[in-house]
Amino acid sequence: MHSSAKFLGYAGLIPFIGLPLLVFLNVLDRYQGFLYFVQYSAIILSFFGGIHWLDALQNRRKNHQLYVAMLPSIIAWLSLLFLDGETLLSTLSVAYIAILMYDKYVLAMDKDILIDYTTLRVVLTTVVVLSHLFMAAL
Repeated sequence: MHSSAKFLGYAGLIPFIGLPLLVFLNVLDRYQGFLYFVQYSAIILSFFGGIHWLDALQNRRKNHQLYVAMLPSIIAWLSLLFLDGETLLSTLSVAYIAILMYDKYVLAMDKDILIDYTTLRVVLTTVVVLSHLFMAAL
């Protein structure tokens, strides 16, 4: 896996770590920090459907994968529309875990790339879910 992919993955954690920290330090009020956090979280969750879209198209799959690729975006959007507070944070967290598990069992990548990708995703998803828990605690 390219080092730039890892760098960008880790850089994407900055808002997940920084926003709860800014709320904790009273730099941002809770509502504003929560709003920014869940918006960013929903956008990043939507991003994870793209890997399945590409995988389904590249491997000419005609199964569920192309449809599942749309679920992160739909879940993120509907969650922002209809949920609030801890329910919203919990739903986003569960969606991150679910798409990670789906990645592990469905993606048709070269074995070495898949191992590197999955390892990176486990680390990133762990930090993301812990950040959601920290935001909920605030």
